Amino acid sequence: MTKSTPTLAIIVPCYNESAVLPLSVKELMHRLKALVARSRVAANSFICLVDDGSSDNTWTLIKEFALADPNIKGLKLSSNFGHQNALLAGLFTQVGAADCLLTIDADLQDDVEVIEDMVEKYVAGAKIVYGVRESRQSDSFWKRQSAQFFYRLLRFLKVKTVYNHADFRLADRTVIEGLQRFNEVNLFLRGIFPLMGYRSEVVYYSRAPRQLGETKYPFRKMASFAWQGVTSFNTSLLRFVTWMGIGMFILSLLIAFWVLIAYLSGNTIAGWTSMLLIITLFSGINMICLGLIGEYVGKIFLEVKQRPRFLIEEETPKL
Repeated sequence: MTKSTPTLAIIVPCYNESAVLPLSVKELMHRLKALVARSRVAANSFICLVDDGSSDNTWTLIKEFALADPNIKGLKLSSNFGHQNALLAGLFTQVGAADCLLTIDADLQDDVEVIEDMVEKYVAGAKIVYGVRESRQSDSFWKRQSAQFFYRLLRFLKVKTVYNHADFRLADRTVIEGLQRFNEVNLFLRGIFPLMGYRSEVVYYSRAPRQLGETKYPFRKMASFAWQGVTSFNTSLLRFVTWMGIGMFILSLLIAFWVLIAYLSGNTIAGWTSMLLIITLFSGINMICLGLIGEYVGKIFLEVKQRPRFLIEEETPKL
């Protein structure tokens, strides 16, 4: 196809989304057919639904959708490999069948109406188009503050990210082919895409509340995902351990000087409280440092094993 009418693949990771999936597929197909009718994308554009090891009837629904519409494809992963790996499964298996690939969550909280704007920016020359939230007013106070802290922390640590961007993005096929060369297991896509350096554009949208089903990112998973992003792209925390050690050494010299002055002036140390506080302080700092070092060693352990990031159990129809 020509650049003006690219073949678009919409990748949708699904995990226990049976409640919202019929509504989501209907809306996405309506949007895709409208783009085809206006010659924005080619007629062979399609949706690929990736079942990330769901325990409900998500896969049954995906097979029904695929049988009913030739523009819908399905992938079933053999287990729950996680959201990021489900995205990779869809992107990597479909990269040869499309000119550009768009990723969007099954809950459709991301605005499908801006997909056309993303395609237009792609046709105009952008290799990556990021969907960025205009605001976080729809989030709870705690989620809004924690998300903003996360992005600011990444910026402070010099990790390239797009502020208020999740995984709603459109990328050219050559970008995804380049992504396949990133072999690390601890893959943080929100940092990888900006790191690749291709020409990019931004489309702003308002995020809607979830209509049906439950969020797949409770606080525990959000915290784990944030920690993954911080530790996968930066060794600043290890450098922080070094500076903390230097600071504690200087503090110990000051304490030793204070003890010497007290001894020479005849004011002996009166009790065990000060010593206990010092020992507790140093012990706590040592444990923090060991934990940070252990986190990076653990990532090395996972990387050297080079386990596959996903396994496909079934495809429908056959790709």
